[in-house]
Amino acid sequence: MEKKILVVDDEQSIAGAIAYAFRREGYNVEIAYDGEEALAKAAVFKPQVIVLDVMMPKLNGYDVCRRLENRKGVGIILLTVKNDIVDKVLGLELGADDYMTKPFDLREVVARAKALFRRMERSAQEEPPLSVKIGELRIMLQQRAVYLKEQPIELTPKEFDLLALLAAHLERVYTRDELLELVWSIDYAGGTRTVDIHIQRLRKKLGQTYQELLQTVYGVGYKAIDLQL
Repeated sequence: MEKKILVVDDEQSIAGAIAYAFRREGYNVEIAYDGEEALAKAAVFKPQVIVLDVMMPKLNGYDVCRRLENRKGVGIILLTVKNDIVDKVLGLELGADDYMTKPFDLREVVARAKALFRRMERSAQEEPPLSVKIGELRIMLQQRAVYLKEQPIELTPKEFDLLALLAAHLERVYTRDELLELVWSIDYAGGTRTVDIHIQRLRKKLGQTYQELLQTVYGVGYKAIDLQL
């Protein structure tokens, strides 16, 4: 299958250099120079991976993440001059798969994209269950929706991924580093603290009874248990 990459950066020299590096590796590459053009080209070109600058005119990278339609099967690598943890958390919670800070080495950008393609291919080959049900909690994996007592629970993309992973593998203990790799798919610069923060948010959203689903394994990480409700 032909591998398509959309490179989005308002600095033409940077966009051209990234596109050239990918084309040398045999990828089919398109370029966009602002957020609106990125959305338009993504709809027609249908890339599997988007290398997306954050600070752009018209629509920034975060807005593009929010507005992308048919996100399933599309990986996003964010590029930015910012190196603030809050900015990184925001981008990843909006569904980005990786995050690189400028200036960067073109070889690393290509390596990150290759790794993202491999993860996406492995994920596509796996046949996940359609849903996970624990008591009155229902996690619809394909629809990326969660219901508690038939009422929807609003989760960020990473909150959903974290809950789905743990709930689909009851009693399996995951270290924080494993969760960073499996949910955030990178050696996340924010450190393992981001896992703790997401667990805390999930427990709050699940409420008094179902927060017990997510158990802390002290000194190790987390697991989900069958509540037997």
